[in-house]
Amino acid sequence: MEEALYASEKQVKRRQRIRLASVYALITLFAIFIIIPFYWMVITAFKTMPQVETAPPILWLNPAEWQWINFSLALEQAPFLRYTLNTVVVAVIATIGTVITTILTAFAFARLNFKGRDALFMVFIATMMIPGEIFVITNYITVSRFGWVTLDQTYFDAVLAMTMPFMTSIFFIFFLRQAFKTIPDELYYAAKVDGKTDWQYLWQIMVPVAIPTITTITILNAMNTWNAYIWPRLVSMDEEYQLVSNGLRDAFDDQAGRIMYNEQMAAAIIVTVPLIIAFLLLKKYIMRGVSRSGIKG
Repeated sequence: MEEALYASEKQVKRRQRIRLASVYALITLFAIFIIIPFYWMVITAFKTMPQVETAPPILWLNPAEWQWINFSLALEQAPFLRYTLNTVVVAVIATIGTVITTILTAFAFARLNFKGRDALFMVFIATMMIPGEIFVITNYITVSRFGWVTLDQTYFDAVLAMTMPFMTSIFFIFFLRQAFKTIPDELYYAAKVDGKTDWQYLWQIMVPVAIPTITTITILNAMNTWNAYIWPRLVSMDEEYQLVSNGLRDAFDDQAGRIMYNEQMAAAIIVTVPLIIAFLLLKKYIMRGVSRSGIKG
């Protein structure tokens, strides 16, 4: 009897080890697919142009062959300070607008009782299945009618065109709504007894409680703005108004029209490193916000 139990326990442990090994193998496979583009970007940034154009491609370089000069050349080719300033301005304005609209909308769907609330929220969620590229034409027509995209476009017009259509996010609204719904109803009724209005209850109780989730939304939205490419490319009529991601595209052509991929990849690394550092420093806040938003449906 004891031998049978021992054999059964041994078999269960072996199945657990196989299952665990399979999970780690799958995760490793996905990690490799994610890392390969980053590795190719880094190794290309340290190559000379003849090495970039070599076929078959060079997959490894000795440290002694690394061309660190590509980074200084990249900084000389593109006005990074101007592009970075433009990106920071757009990111700050878009993030502030997104946070405000997200807080107000999430509060309405989480706490206020009005006819058709749940049906309207389901419609909002359904729009998440529509690719964002579909709205590009309508958004462009809208900002054009406001006069923000013209041949004599000012910097203020460019900032408005790049930020106004994207000051809402259905995903962030859903995200924050879930965090708001974790706050007990009894707290709302107690605030009503104390004479608090819905506006006071939102900003004095709900927002402080949901600070981890709001912090996560702020970080993710700022990162999304930093990586934005298609929309800023369409609405910035002057090269001086472009964001970092746009400036990288056309700044590295030589006199013969050939793209200097090594300098372009070096510039991409310069732009990517701040995002990586920001994510590593703020990772615990992102994970805290995610965990708090999934407690209650």
